[in-house]
Amino acid sequence: MSFDSRITRCPRAYEPERGAEARDAVPDLSGAVAELIEGAAGSAPYLHGLILKEADWLPEALDDPEAALAAEIARIEALPFDRINPGLRQAKRRVALLAALCDLGGVWGLFEVTGALSLLADRATHVALRAHVGREITRGKIPGQTEADIESCGGVFALAMGKHGAGELNYSSDIDLICLFDESRFDGIDRMEARAGFIRATRKAMASLSDLTGDGYVFRTDLRLRPDPSVTPVCFAMEAAERYYESVGRTWERAAYIKARACAGDTAAGERFLEHLTPFVWRKHLDFNAIRETHEMRLKIRAHKGLGGALTLEGHNMKLGYGGIREIEFFAQTRQLIAGGRDPDLRLRETVPALGKLAEKGWVEAEVAETLSADYIAHREVEHRLQMLRDQQTHSLPTAPEEFDRLAALMGTDTETMRAEIAQRCERVNALTEDFFAPADAAPAPELPPEQAEITARWSTYPCLRTARAQEIFGRLKPELLSRIQNLDKPTEALTHLDGFLKGLPAGVQLFALFEANPQLIDLILDIVSTAPHLARHLSRNAGVLDAVIGGGFFAPWPGRAALTVELATHLEEAGDYERQLDTCRRWAKEWHFRVGVHQLRDLITADEAGSQYCDIAAACVAALYPQVVAEFSCKHGPPPGRGAMVLGMGSLGAGRLTAASDLDMIVIYDAAGVDASEGRRPLPSRTYYARFTQALITAMTAQTAEGRLYEVDMRLRPSGKQGPVATSFESFQSYQLNEAWVWEHLALTRGQAVAGDAGLMADVERFRATLISGAQDEARIRQETREMRARLAQAKPGGPWDPKNGAGRMMDIELLAESAALLAGSAAQDIYAQLGSGGESGWLTRDEQMLLTETYRLMWRLQSAARLLTGEKLDPQAVGAGGRAFLLRSNGAVSMEALSEELRQRAESAAQVIATVLERPAPTA
Repeated sequence: MSFDSRITRCPRAYEPERGAEARDAVPDLSGAVAELIEGAAGSAPYLHGLILKEADWLPEALDDPEAALAAEIARIEALPFDRINPGLRQAKRRVALLAALCDLGGVWGLFEVTGALSLLADRATHVALRAHVGREITRGKIPGQTEADIESCGGVFALAMGKHGAGELNYSSDIDLICLFDESRFDGIDRMEARAGFIRATRKAMASLSDLTGDGYVFRTDLRLRPDPSVTPVCFAMEAAERYYESVGRTWERAAYIKARACAGDTAAGERFLEHLTPFVWRKHLDFNAIRETHEMRLKIRAHKGLGGALTLEGHNMKLGYGGIREIEFFAQTRQLIAGGRDPDLRLRETVPALGKLAEKGWVEAEVAETLSADYIAHREVEHRLQMLRDQQTHSLPTAPEEFDRLAALMGTDTETMRAEIAQRCERVNALTEDFFAPADAAPAPELPPEQAEITARWSTYPCLRTARAQEIFGRLKPELLSRIQNLDKPTEALTHLDGFLKGLPAGVQLFALFEANPQLIDLILDIVSTAPHLARHLSRNAGVLDAVIGGGFFAPWPGRAALTVELATHLEEAGDYERQLDTCRRWAKEWHFRVGVHQLRDLITADEAGSQYCDIAAACVAALYPQVVAEFSCKHGPPPGRGAMVLGMGSLGAGRLTAASDLDMIVIYDAAGVDASEGRRPLPSRTYYARFTQALITAMTAQTAEGRLYEVDMRLRPSGKQGPVATSFESFQSYQLNEAWVWEHLALTRGQAVAGDAGLMADVERFRATLISGAQDEARIRQETREMRARLAQAKPGGPWDPKNGAGRMMDIELLAESAALLAGSAAQDIYAQLGSGGESGWLTRDEQMLLTETYRLMWRLQSAARLLTGEKLDPQAVGAGGRAFLLRSNGAVSMEALSEELRQRAESAAQVIATVLERPAPTA
């Protein structure tokens, strides 16, 4: 028997809310109900029975379903204790009936139906929990809790899990709950007494919901998702739960908590608990190992339920079977677990919105997300109709032909059409999801020559392969790695470098899973290990930086210093406590350093651009960390007295060009503005305050935390060098520079740049610096002292044939002359090229001299930048290997290392001669 044509399936896209125009277009429910009562009892006996029971209530409810739902929720909130059990069951009958009719009549979409059922579950759980916890409180069984604590259930809360947590309950779902209590409300023996009372209340509340009485039941409840349910009570302390998840929590529990939501009781405590659990659920690195673990979970479920094999519609499980609902949920949740730690936007409970956001972020193809979303909605509608037949929690299609006919009647279609559509959807879902979870077997590994086989034989002894899981994943990955290595020009050398990389890895599971899920990374890793041993060593210690490659934006245009500073500052605010902020800053800097290194290695940016970008990262770190150090220091000693302090970047930091291995030259200048001491719990004299604050700032950057060290810091360019205070007052700084500073200190100041601190003080220091440089200079003295400094540098650091930094006509020599040019020209420019340009504009350098020094410095910088990227130390063409030498030739446009060496020698000699000529040139007479 089929329904009247007015009751038809109403397919549409995800739409939580519908406007008046859409509502006006839906069928007339009153007529549909009449038809149901008249002829549909055979197809939907459960609904038929509900209609008869609620015949007096139904007409008014159908006039305004939303108002009827709200009225039922308000009614159960006000139930007296002795009416809770029958009152909740009546509400379940009414809301279930209303949802069914609105669903069949096309008034509500799928997610409006599931939302209504979930809302009822929330409030019914709260009413039951509140009633029974309240009874315990009034009996004095919950120490310290009074009538005022009843609404918050004395600290007990229920977490809705699964579809309930997502607000997507099935028509006849049970509800998965985890009940915990906030132990911080209780001390000592009171906590144990409260625990006992909460256990009693929880058991009684669950009975109020799930016991089958003459009035039916409200919701079947399942508490087995709690930690270790065989030994833990039905309600226990959230602190104990946190310890469990932190120590032995498993991947399936992480996936379950994607949908977790505080739904009843002390929801504020529940939200705090979920916030504390964030690091467990959402890993800080991309977690591709979740793919394999989820696949194994799928296989176990199929084996346990006997759901393997080809698709057969009779008895097919729409939830757990081939191409079913759970496959789509796992597909979305696994990707959320992979990337949600880095991108909070992906932390969505609902499946369809999660698929949409994953597509928006590039983790799923848009067409795939749209298809799976449509199929998910259609699968869920079939699931609802199955459960409407007899109010059974079933997900399996019928086995008898007449039952298929009844289901088709509820679906508003004929049986053959329905069967064909279901089969097509299941096949489509399986095709889209199966390859993601179970990739094809790898090809066999190539035969290796003896010297290469000897290298690979020792891999099993390395720390990264000490676990069975790591060995399993690497076993699938190894053939592809070795095959690609054999295609390189020097496979044995590349394999040796890869061996060094693997040897330095402390662990391998996550990284190997990352490679398996993203084969394009194999080429990148081979490029790095065969070209840049220093970058490879950095990568082996900080494999998490590869997340940035997959996470999107890795090859986007450079954002610039200001945007980087804002981004890092946001991350630091989100990190919370000070120690986490220091670790967050280090992770962030490593990722951006890695990006610059890869871009330079692959010739996407020049050495000059890399130098500027490394400097932007360093300046952003100092600028974003500075206020956090101020806040932390102020907690103990009070806010900075006076105007505060600023950081003046010196050397390469001030000049705007750093290498991959640079330290930071800095000066801290403060202005106490006449204030003698700070005001705090432990006040300090202003001079002592800023000295200790400076030490705290240095420690924030140099301390070895769990994430390593951020930068080494050099403060020797401050007034009086090592003998001077680590922090200098602005007044003393000005006096020193005007009256006591040596020429070399004024030369160094030409590269000073404000990078962090009080904005007003930064501006004042820069004005003073520019004024000092633009003032009248003793040219003869500057020439003389510059010549003397050249001589001392030549003696102390003579350099070598491949040293681009030290030696006559090389980087330090040209920098010294550029600083002299800027000082004599009165130019505040900090960049080396701009300083040389100021020398040309002032006539101190001829055009040819300026161009020769500029181009020579550019060559030297390319070599210096490459040396730090490739080896982290001095340039040694033999140490970098064939890949490194190819990079040197490519980035310098040279045909051979011999030709490059000769160009380096000739340019250095020419530059040295120009510098000597300029410095010996007589100063013009006034």
